[in-house]
Amino acid sequence: MANNSYSGVKNSMVEANHDGEFGCTLKDLRSLMELRGAEAISKIGESYEDTQGLCNRLKTSPIDGLSGQPADIEKRKTVFGENLIPPKKPKTFLQLVWEALQDVTLIILEVAAIVSLGLSFYKPPDAERENCGRAAGGVEDENESEAGWIEGAAILLSVVCVVLVTAFNDWSKEKQFRGLQSRIEQEQKFTVVRGGQVIQIPVAEIVVGDVAQVKYGDLLPADGVLIQGNDLKIDESSLTGESDHVKKTQEKDPMLLSGTHVMEGSGKMLVTAVGVNSQTGIIFTLLGSAEDDDEDEEEKKKEKEEKKKQRKTPAGQPAASPPSFAIRGFAVSKVTWLDVAKAQDGAAMEMQPLNSDEGADAEEKKKSNLPKKEKSVLQGKLTKLAVQIGKAGLVMSAITVIILVVLFVVDTFWIQGLSWVKECTPIYIQFFVKFFIIGVTVLVVAVPEGLPLAVTISLAYSVKKMMKDNNLVRHLDACETMGNATAICSDKTGTLTMNRMTVVQAFVAEKHYKKVPEPENIPSSILDILILGIAVNCAYTTKIMPPEKEGGLPRQVGNKTECALLGFSNDLKRDYQAIRTEIPEEKLYKVYTFNSVRKSMSTVLKMADGSYRMFSKGASEILLKKCSKIMTANGESKVFRPRDRDDMVKKVIEPMASEGLRTICLAYRDFPASEGEPDWDSENDILTGLTCLSVVGIEDPVRPEVPDAIRKCQRAGITVRMVTGDNINTARAIATKCGILLPGDDFICLEGKEFNRRIRNEKGEIEQERIDKIWPKLRVLARSSPTDKHTLVKGIIDSTVLEQRQVVAVTGDGTNDGPALKKADVGFAMGIAGTDVAKEASDIILTDDNFSSIVKAVMWGRNVYDSISKFLQFQLTVNVVAVIVAFTGACITQDSPLKAVQMLWVNLIMDTFASLALATEPPTEALLLRKPYGRNKPLISRTMMKNILGQGVYQLIIIFTLLFAGEKLFDIDSGRNTPLHAPPSEHYTIVFNTFVLMQLFNEINARKIHGERNVFEGIFNNLIFCSIVFGTFIIQIVIVQFGGKPFSCVSLTIDQWLWCTFLGFGSLLWGQVISTVPTSRLKFLKTAGHGTQKEEIPDYELEELDDMDEIDHAERELRRGQILWFRGLNRIQTQMDVVSAFQSGTSFQGALRRQASNSSQQQHDVTNVSSPTHVAFSTTTTATAANTASATVGCECVFSSSA
Repeated sequence: MANNSYSGVKNSMVEANHDGEFGCTLKDLRSLMELRGAEAISKIGESYEDTQGLCNRLKTSPIDGLSGQPADIEKRKTVFGENLIPPKKPKTFLQLVWEALQDVTLIILEVAAIVSLGLSFYKPPDAERENCGRAAGGVEDENESEAGWIEGAAILLSVVCVVLVTAFNDWSKEKQFRGLQSRIEQEQKFTVVRGGQVIQIPVAEIVVGDVAQVKYGDLLPADGVLIQGNDLKIDESSLTGESDHVKKTQEKDPMLLSGTHVMEGSGKMLVTAVGVNSQTGIIFTLLGSAEDDDEDEEEKKKEKEEKKKQRKTPAGQPAASPPSFAIRGFAVSKVTWLDVAKAQDGAAMEMQPLNSDEGADAEEKKKSNLPKKEKSVLQGKLTKLAVQIGKAGLVMSAITVIILVVLFVVDTFWIQGLSWVKECTPIYIQFFVKFFIIGVTVLVVAVPEGLPLAVTISLAYSVKKMMKDNNLVRHLDACETMGNATAICSDKTGTLTMNRMTVVQAFVAEKHYKKVPEPENIPSSILDILILGIAVNCAYTTKIMPPEKEGGLPRQVGNKTECALLGFSNDLKRDYQAIRTEIPEEKLYKVYTFNSVRKSMSTVLKMADGSYRMFSKGASEILLKKCSKIMTANGESKVFRPRDRDDMVKKVIEPMASEGLRTICLAYRDFPASEGEPDWDSENDILTGLTCLSVVGIEDPVRPEVPDAIRKCQRAGITVRMVTGDNINTARAIATKCGILLPGDDFICLEGKEFNRRIRNEKGEIEQERIDKIWPKLRVLARSSPTDKHTLVKGIIDSTVLEQRQVVAVTGDGTNDGPALKKADVGFAMGIAGTDVAKEASDIILTDDNFSSIVKAVMWGRNVYDSISKFLQFQLTVNVVAVIVAFTGACITQDSPLKAVQMLWVNLIMDTFASLALATEPPTEALLLRKPYGRNKPLISRTMMKNILGQGVYQLIIIFTLLFAGEKLFDIDSGRNTPLHAPPSEHYTIVFNTFVLMQLFNEINARKIHGERNVFEGIFNNLIFCSIVFGTFIIQIVIVQFGGKPFSCVSLTIDQWLWCTFLGFGSLLWGQVISTVPTSRLKFLKTAGHGTQKEEIPDYELEELDDMDEIDHAERELRRGQILWFRGLNRIQTQMDVVSAFQSGTSFQGALRRQASNSSQQQHDVTNVSSPTHVAFSTTTTATAANTASATVGCECVFSSSA
């Protein structure tokens, strides 16, 4: 089975022609990795004796790893393959051009232009020409009539321009995403042992035979066999769908699979399969994702076949390959294992139990009924607005065409009383085609297809700039959502503090030292046990390295709390490394690794005399409860009673905590040989009766820039809450230093236990009303478990206490933060301290782990929102004016004053160029001085509506004055009522020129949307804006002076140019007049571009929406009125592109874009459309439903309306 599936993939089955090189072939390893548990162990025993034998065959050492020689690494890559899955080829520029051409309105224009072109070459005999009516005759000049083809050609040319610009934008967007993707991949490193040295290498460099160190929070990059493990538990739900954590040991189940998460423990694995040969790679290949999964929405046929294939995939395949599930296609430069994991992660993260032991089932039940995730706020509002504008434009253009045709027919056949002559038919058709072209042009101008472009440009520009501000954005819309954030739940360690920990106080041998004691002051018997305990009971991956620069601080590698303890051992002038060399990791008898339930870590050593000694370290108040003895000043142990413990808490722990120190207790216990081997699995009996060695106070200084950043947040209307696993006193002290708690405030700080007591009813169920009583005042949640964090975030998001729905951002670094990061509107993972699982669940990665970078993200998010509003303000003014001018002009003068080609040029200015100019305004600190907009704030505020209508009125007065009185004012010939192929007139050129110049000056007005007076403020900070305005002006001069017949222009004199420029400049002066009118007086102005409220959606629609993961506003708008043919208008699909441009899942995978319900009309059954971040996991009880679920994990289920 597996072999056939490989036929199409390059380099996948390289036949082992190097049999002599290694003792096993690619095929052997592949068949080995398909086994699990006991089968795998017996297979290793039969074929290789044991794992050591396998290492020998692969020419590697379990202790020193590979030699790391480049020649050896290369050879391994050729024999066993590289650790990457071949990417899908990017779309070529020509493909993008072809896509841009699919636009229906452009196609209509092209057809009309070609018809017009064809007809312009037909010349009826002159004699009959006179009989075809007034409009046809009167061509003065033979040359002019020959130039009739120019208009058709010019329209075709401008269509080509529009298409090239669109394609170029798409191409640069794709290129940016790929760049970003490869950046994310380069960040992904993994720890391996090469030449006896522990080093970190990029994931793509891992080869078969490498010995990799796996630890808590890792996402496994390749398949392998465990060669040494401590308490290792793996979450394999991404491959098997089973949410229970699987315990991995060398004796029972040593097989580790790529794309699974390490939830507990640590160990070493021998890599046996990479890239397309790993279990995940095989699945990828089966789904054709590696090579031929073309998920472009244009290639509908392929997509449908793909969907059918996904639907047909059987739910239960032979055990050799894990149950099938749909993995989404990728459009990225290099798909490494990180993506593979993402692909599986949809299922894994949503279903992941919140902590390892308890509450898994309950949590799963809760998870499956997750409330529908609203699409991004901006996306919803824009889609709705664009659809509404599109409808209006369609109606206007239809009316324009009808009026033009009616007027022509009435004039020719009734008023002039002519009959339809066969010879005149082409001339009449030419008129009808001209009217049709005018109508389509009105539609082109009316529909704001620049909107999706503006959004995409604005987001892509922001994302690129945010990289410089240490924000690596994984999901585009996270950037915009961040602008609406009202609450931030932040971790303490590493985000608010520097995550550089040092022991500054210690209680040892009955004495509290305010600074690290000298080694002489501590009895040597205590010191020896203390140092031994620190050396072996800290992960061996944690170490202190010499500083990079002379005189710098030593580098801390690994867990920072453990680094503090190792540093403490160095301060006591003892070398922990010597102990580790003497007792390597393999000699540790048993390790209980740290997890969020235990809150401690213990390591057991077997002594020479057969007895056991266990060292423990952990949160002081938890571990002290397990201590029954304590070491005294003379090096002996004495009984430690509860009374002594309370005494110690008051005198040692609380004073340390109130200074903001973390307190860690170090203890040990001896198990005498006479009692035999204890039962290591009953943890409660093992972790009791300890002897306390010392309590240390660890300082983690607050980052210097944090208090200022938090002040900015509070001023911007964002509440910062601290959620930490630390002691409440430590947390309170740090919160005060940061400015989260201010003296005299009545805010509350709670511990996890107390928080849980307050929010649960008598039955132990969480009640939203109870949470609502707490969260508005809660500022610090201490000693909190990951479940508490998730509960708090969910409680704030679901709360209805305030009229605005809260938009919550969460920071997290640990594996257990995954659920909270996923639940939040925006999840921030730590780039340095964060585990792979946390990064996986997040939307934005903070590459410097710094809280002040979050403030930058808020600024950029608000800026995106404002940029879109600026663009809308400009765009709608042009739309309104152009449509009214074309419409009225057509009705009164039977010809649009603005010709088709001129309209296309205006469309290019206002859509493409303006979206570039206004979407790239850099953010300013002023953005942080206002409160968040909130989800219900309309896109177009009253102030903006005032500006749009005010400018519209000014422009219409000017245009109509010029149109109907311009010939008198400028003393020129009138351009109205000219025959079909008449030459361009000065009159209409002035109208066109003034119109464009008014738009140019109004573009400067559009830079401010809150009624500010100074529209020039900061204009030179945006070079793109300046160059676009200036460039457009130059092109306009060229068009008017040299455009001639194609642009229907005549060159103007200097005087006429000055008048046009003056009238254009008038928009700026008029803008000042408008801003003097107080908006509050204009109660009649309506706002526009609201989001859809859940309450507005009728019940019957909500039922239909039940099977969708997200509420799609566009779908709802379109569903009303059943405007099927309207759906076909690809303009609206362009609006849908807003949706796909930053669909919550398009992270950088450019994943399958949803069809704008085109495909869904033809298929009334379930349509699987991948959407990376969400899993529609319907909880139905029947077996068939369960099967469907397993086949659609990782897919969004969209039920089409049977419209």
